[in-house]
Amino acid sequence: MRWWLWGLLILLGLLQYRLWMGDGSLAEVWRLHGQVEAQKEENERLRERNQALDAEVQDLKQGQAAIEERAREELGMIRKDETFYQIVEEPGGEKLDE
Repeated sequence: MRWWLWGLLILLGLLQYRLWMGDGSLAEVWRLHGQVEAQKEENERLRERNQALDAEVQDLKQGQAAIEERAREELGMIRKDETFYQIVEEPGGEKLDE
């Protein structure tokens, strides 16, 4: 009877070891759960970014207004019948009193 008791205690100890420290342990499951949640958040952020980029691409493919807006803002382009005025401020940003 003692051998059975010792055998069961050793078996219980081995099973507890696997539960707490081995492959697939509770600590590893908790760690992986945290990684999965972090990856889901990252995926959602990237999904929103991709949707915004897709909307911008569709706008550029379909509308001349978006192309014109980008040309004006990023390249400083103007139309033939327009005059471009550039206001240059004094260095240091101080206004002169007159």
